[in-house]
Amino acid sequence: MKFVRFSVNNETLAGVLTDQTIKVISGNIFSKWEYTDLTYNLGEVKLLAPLEPKHIIGIGANFVTKVEDLPAELPSIPVFFFKPTTSVIGPHDEIVIPEGIDEVKFESELAIVIGKEAKQVSEDDVLDYVFGYTIGNDVTASQFFHEAGHWTVGKAFDTFTPLGPVIETELDPLNVRVEAYLNGVEKQNSGTELMIVPIKKMISYLTNVMTLQPGDVILTGSPVGAEMVGEGNVIECEIKEIGNLKNTFVKVKKNVNAY
Repeated sequence: MKFVRFSVNNETLAGVLTDQTIKVISGNIFSKWEYTDLTYNLGEVKLLAPLEPKHIIGIGANFVTKVEDLPAELPSIPVFFFKPTTSVIGPHDEIVIPEGIDEVKFESELAIVIGKEAKQVSEDDVLDYVFGYTIGNDVTASQFFHEAGHWTVGKAFDTFTPLGPVIETELDPLNVRVEAYLNGVEKQNSGTELMIVPIKKMISYLTNVMTLQPGDVILTGSPVGAEMVGEGNVIECEIKEIGNLKNTFVKVKKNVNAY
């Protein structure tokens, strides 16, 4: 199933997308929901980020170029970071480059959506706690990374986490390709077998550190090929089984009344 959130007639609704038709649903997608009598054509609505995440957790530096480059031993403590929920935008929304810099980096990623509370879960069982998958763009302003290695500020700006276009519940996350196209030119295209910390190990590790909750989103890392880009560029993050997440980079509009 492909779950979506969308706005139409000044109202925000949720639904299930089939071909070009959205069947509106009511309730909580993580517990109990049902179809309503409403339907919309996809062209009639504006798609939003497919969920309002509870938490957003990313993993850094998690792809190699080829299988032969995978390390013999995994890091004992993987590099994880949090992103604020205020950084989330949806398909076709603008990514705003912060004041004082001219470029930011796009990072196309497979995003995992947790469906039920998960604590101290084994690798063999973790996928039972996953609701579905979407596409994330972990936009980064590395100019704001702290000299001591802290990434939070550079990851946290408003608009820095595009998500969408759908949550796909029927997907094999171990057998997909993560792609990115900058102004129509391919920049990233890697399979998830090139992840340094595999998906099952990643989720299991997190559940032994913190309790994951329904609506938590895990950004699983970006393939080789991410670039710094400036105003006017168009980025399309794509996982064919999920869809295409397209956004345009713009410069921040200065507030003349700020002082």
